[in-house]
Amino acid sequence: MRRLLLATAAALIAAAGVAYSQNATMSFFVTSVGSGKGADLGGLKGADAHCASLAEAAGVTGKTWHAYLSSSDTDARDRIGKGPWVNAKGVKIAGDVASLHSDANALSKQTALNEKGEVVNGRGDTPNRHDMLTGSKPDGTRIADQTCGDWTLSGAEGAAMMGHHDRTGLDDSAAAHSWNSSHASRGGCSQEALKGTGGDGLFYCFAID
Repeated sequence: MRRLLLATAAALIAAAGVAYSQNATMSFFVTSVGSGKGADLGGLKGADAHCASLAEAAGVTGKTWHAYLSSSDTDARDRIGKGPWVNAKGVKIAGDVASLHSDANALSKQTALNEKGEVVNGRGDTPNRHDMLTGSKPDGTRIADQTCGDWTLSGAEGAAMMGHHDRTGLDDSAAAHSWNSSHASRGGCSQEALKGTGGDGLFYCFAID
């Protein structure tokens, strides 16, 4: 019996080690929670800090994290390093910036996982949380008037461009399938406005090193 218990314990420890090893390679994730204040993320600096905090809580340390967000003077594509990027399960999302912004990326509901390695609710789930804040065009460049005041607004004013992490929308258009540039928020930048179209103030995080 003792040998069986020791063997079982050893197997569990080994499994945990494998899981940690896979998680430690993570360099991309969708935030499991937003700021709770709609699109007010405390600016780009606050959004980056949110990414870092979630990654650290998930056991991933030693990396510098940036949010995939454009601002009035910054393009999201220039904030995220050179790649490659992998999710919490070790699946490669894209090899570099060019492939991330092309049909070659591997983003989908099954791969755009949060920092815990969990699938994020998409269209058809309750609640739908597939709208990701980006403020960006499909090529990752900025839409200056759709960044909710450079991610500082949380009321009825302003708008944010958002993408669909599950690559699914109301129709079969390119925008509906876009991970980073599907449609702007309606009704402002509040948590309620973001939830109204199928969001929750979530966004993408990338390790830049």
